[in-house]
Amino acid sequence: MRWTVVIAYYNEQAYLADTLASLAAQTLRPFRLVLVDNGSTDRSAAIARAAVIDGVEIVHLDEKRPGKIVALERAMAAITTEFVAFGDADTFYPPHYLATAQAAFDADGGVVAAMATDVPRDSAKARRKRRHNQIVSRLWPRQTHTGGFGQTFRTAALVAAGGYAERHWPYVLMDHEIMQRVVQQGRVVYPYDLWCVPSDRRDDRRRVRWTLAERLLYHFTPAAAKDWYFYRFLGPRLARRKLSHLNLREKTWESATP
Repeated sequence: MRWTVVIAYYNEQAYLADTLASLAAQTLRPFRLVLVDNGSTDRSAAIARAAVIDGVEIVHLDEKRPGKIVALERAMAAITTEFVAFGDADTFYPPHYLATAQAAFDADGGVVAAMATDVPRDSAKARRKRRHNQIVSRLWPRQTHTGGFGQTFRTAALVAAGGYAERHWPYVLMDHEIMQRVVQQGRVVYPYDLWCVPSDRRDDRRRVRWTLAERLLYHFTPAAAKDWYFYRFLGPRLARRKLSHLNLREKTWESATP
């Protein structure tokens, strides 16, 4: 067994079953599936525990402390395989997802992360987004161009970088910060055929957004100064705006009224 897939979830009963079904359809077997319940109060845990997938070892973990970063940190000890994929509970993964990532790692021992492009369901727009990521990842090879829904790592590199841990970064944009540490371990690639489809609700980013100026500075800060950018510049700014990882639990797309 060469792969572990980690899904942390919090009140995802509307999406979790479909995400698990997409993982059940993976052509690459066997793999371990680590499901971390981050204190759900809906039917998410029941849906997760009902899952039975041939060729997949399912591990159920509970993390009562609120926040995605601590849920992912809880999962780190369960990752003992050569490769690990982190996904989100509201995302569709095509059947070739793990196989495509493994091919990228096997083709080059210096690759420490293979990152998936997030695409819409419209095929023309999806092709444009995949081509776009091919271009920008070559222009800025030591930055991240995708989110936590589409990260796959060589486990040894992830562990050497410190893994997901609240002590490193307790704010939003944790998927960008961890890549700042992982990219120092080796090369990051964006295979054209490595893609996934996050839910449409991600269009609402009101409580996890960085400013346009912060995004631009991220892109144009030299790689040698990226530690300064995250730990001396961006981190303190996010702290002042109270943009912690707990904001990721807020479902701003849900109506406040019945």
